[in-house]
Parts: sequence; structure tokens; C-alpha cells
Amino acid sequence: MSKPSVGFIGLGLMGGAMVNRLLAMGYAVTVLGNRDRTHLDAAIARGAVEAQNAKDLAAASDIVMLCMGTSDQVEARMRGENGVIAGLKPGGIVVDFGTSLPGSTRTLADEVSAAGGSYLDAPLGRTPSHALEGKLNIMASGDQAAFDTAKPVLEDLGENVFHLGAVGSGHTIKLINNFFGMTVANAMAEAFAMADVAGVDRKQLYDVMAAGPLHSGMMDFVTAYGVNQDPNQLAFAIKNAAKDIGYYDQMARDAGVSSVMSQGTLAALNDARDTGQADDMVSQMVDYYVNRFKP
Repeated sequence: MSKPSVGFIGLGLMGGAMVNRLLAMGYAVTVLGNRDRTHLDAAIARGAVEAQNAKDLAAASDIVMLCMGTSDQVEARMRGENGVIAGLKPGGIVVDFGTSLPGSTRTLADEVSAAGGSYLDAPLGRTPSHALEGKLNIMASGDQAAFDTAKPVLEDLGENVFHLGAVGSGHTIKLINNFFGMTVANAMAEAFAMADVAGVDRKQLYDVMAAGPLHSGMMDFVTAYGVNQDPNQLAFAIKNAAKDIGYYDQMARDAGVSSVMSQGTLAALNDARDTGQADDMVSQMVDYYVNRFKP
């Protein structure tokens, strides 16, 4: 059987790596980028075709994929006279790989359904290097039949491909996952800063904590910077972490509840972002807490 044609919007580090993988697997790919053409031009050089707008991209594609930073960006590409929905093929499938607000996701899914298509939210785990190897974790949700149709393509991109239920479930689980991870990362970052204040050795603190049930991959990522000055074991920028925890907080409020645990994490990430650390990696929150604790 021939492979479905794929349209891909959002060729940043992750999206560019995913398009590279799709091209390597023999897919016909139409692409649409933004201001930075680095990964877009690389994809075109490898055989991708550039669309003039999202409508034209959708009209040329069986499956439209988006890998964008915010819900607002996704909505802007989906709607309008030159948006994805305007050009969607009958039976077309749209996959949002970004981390978006579940409420926005469900609204867009209704609009896509009214246009005769299906919408899957499929946020990602792991890194661009995993994307190049087809080893992402993909947390998909939405219409089962649409998922079954898209699954072979998703399996070319991901090592672990989950179907998590009704549309919006993928984004919900991703936000809960990121809330937990970023809260642990911030706790470990503060722990190192408190070790400095208390006059104990960071490495000795880590050794004791890691010998017990607190040990985790996230602890190791933060320790890579806190002890060894390597910020790239957790290649996730503070500004992106702040966005995701803000979305988690919004998701809670949309559900009529108030998150308790996220508030300290969110406040710290927002403050670090706004005071010069926006592009630092999350493990460098150690520096934020060290500076906070200075007299």
C-alpha cells in the first residue's frame, strides 16, 4: 500500500527532526514554516515541497501534522480563509504534536469534525535526537478510527505510541506529566541552593538522596547541572516550562478547581523567565534559587 501524504507545519528543532524522519521513511511531505527557515530549507533540499499557506498544505495532504509552541499558534494555523480547516480533504486527519490546552483541543476537534475530518492530539515525549531515530513517545487521543488510520505513520515516528481515549486526553496527560516533572526539577534545584546556604556539599546531598526512593531521572538531569555544570541533559527551556505549567494551571481552573502544588513552581519559572533566564534550561533553575537565597 502507498503511504499517505503528510503535511507538516512547524519545523523547529523537534518538527524539523520529525520531517527528516518522515522523508527518510519515504513519505511525500509538504511543509510550512515560520520566520526561521533553517529546518524548512533543509527539508526542501531533501525533497519536501513548500506550501504557500496552511490551506494549500491541507489540500495536498492526507494527514496534517502540527508541531507548534502554543495553543494560539495552533489555532491561528487551523482557522481562517487560509487555514488548515479551509483546505482539509474529506476524511483528512489533523494531528497536533504540541503541548496545547485541552479546551482548545476539544474546540478545534469539533470544528474539524464539522468540516468532515478528524483531530488527534498527540503530544510528544523525548528529544529531537529520538525523533531522528523514530523513537519518540507519542501520547495520542481522539477518534479511534482516525487513530488506527494514522497509527502506521505515528509508529514510524515513535517507539511508544499510546491511544489514551477521547480527544484532549493526550494533552491532559502531557500537562499533568509536565507539572509533575517540572515540580520535581524545581524541588531538586532548590535543594542544591539550600545545600549551599547550609554549607553542605551538593554531591554528598545527591549521593544520599539518590540512594533512597527519591532517586529519579529528573533528579539526575538537575544534578548534571547542579554538580557537573552540564545544563543539556534536560534540554527544555525555562520559558517553555513556564508555558506548560501555566497551561496546567489554566486546565485546573477550567475544570473548576485550584491547583495547590503548581503555584510555587509556576511563580518561580515565571520569575526566572522574566528576569533573564528565559532561554536557560530547566536544570539552570539551580542558579535562580541560589540568587533568591542571596542576602
